[in-house]
Amino acid sequence: MTRGSLSLLLASLLASLLAGLFATTSLAADWRQFRGNAATGVASDQTLATAADLNVAWKAPLTGRGLSSPIIVGDRVIVTSCSGYHQDRLHVTCFSTTDGAVQWERQFWATGRTISHPKTCNAAPTPASDGERIFALFSSDDLICLDLEGNLQWYRGLMVDFPNASNSLGMAQSPLIVAGTLVVQIENDSQSLALGIDPATGESRWTSDRPKRANWTSPALLPGTTPEQDLVLLQSSAGLAAVKPMTGEVVWNYENGASTIPSSTVHSGTVYIPSNGITAVKMSPGSANPEVLWNEGKLGPGTASPIVVGAQLLVLNRAGVLLGANPEDGKIVWQKRLEGPFSSSPVAAGSQIFFFNENGLAQVVTLGEEGDITKTSDLGDTILCTPAISGNGVYVRSDKTLWKIGG
Repeated sequence: MTRGSLSLLLASLLASLLAGLFATTSLAADWRQFRGNAATGVASDQTLATAADLNVAWKAPLTGRGLSSPIIVGDRVIVTSCSGYHQDRLHVTCFSTTDGAVQWERQFWATGRTISHPKTCNAAPTPASDGERIFALFSSDDLICLDLEGNLQWYRGLMVDFPNASNSLGMAQSPLIVAGTLVVQIENDSQSLALGIDPATGESRWTSDRPKRANWTSPALLPGTTPEQDLVLLQSSAGLAAVKPMTGEVVWNYENGASTIPSSTVHSGTVYIPSNGITAVKMSPGSANPEVLWNEGKLGPGTASPIVVGAQLLVLNRAGVLLGANPEDGKIVWQKRLEGPFSSSPVAAGSQIFFFNENGLAQVVTLGEEGDITKTSDLGDTILCTPAISGNGVYVRSDKTLWKIGG
């Protein structure tokens, strides 16, 4: 090999190494789907010292209504909303994480039914990203794929294929990227189904029938030994199914019923299901179905999904009481009343958990042996979305405004 060839080879290897390092760093800082990259509500290796002070770094106006969470990909914050009397104008807007400036906005007409309860709206599901594309799902079953510059890649009006896949209260299940597949849950009282979609083409890899009952839970991720062995958890009134994302094959079932509003969460291979309070299950080698580790009826969540932070399982109940429990046995260790009501789920970084109630009050709970409310701040607007965390900031939206707190 000549000296010139060797130099080119080394330069190529260095470029590949730096690209891989950048991609890994970017992924760690991103918040690419509902409740984060792992769909647990917990940010990776972030302390958020400045965000815990709840100082507003910037705020940006939004068009139309929306309950969906922001997602963050690199230096972009992506938010969906809907406008018009019939909520049939669909917006996907990209903001700068630095100053909230609009980078681009794309608008589309809904192809499906947009009817919903007055409290919710067509822009209720949170978008998702694989780091290259953005997948925006709306209650009207319109599924839009854009690249990071806002260029349309493909568009599917799922209600064209499944005309009865809707309910009068509105849909809110957020899509999830698992093992290179976009998983979409569209569950209702009539034509209830789940789909595995090729992110590059928008074509269905599989479609499966689901229990016919209105459902607002979102899929969760059960990590495998390798990313290719990751499973997607589909929750319904019937229970929880662990599914191979590439094929739709059901690997195991938990069949003792589950909530249709708060979603399951996963920590260290244990799945915490909102079922008869909280039920913890885990697969054992050689078993056909998961082992029930424990059940605690006093841990019944309200709307917010449970979250595991450090060595504590946190559940926010219907009365606005935050319950801290031992995730090993479900025993309640402490409780703290927060000011509600709540529609959103909490998110956490380090020992800090961020709660936003429907009246726009932000509350930071810092964990020690118990949980203490260390800071509050009133944003002065109705907040129904689950916030997102990236870098040193927390992102949260109302119908009218997108805020970055801290950073």
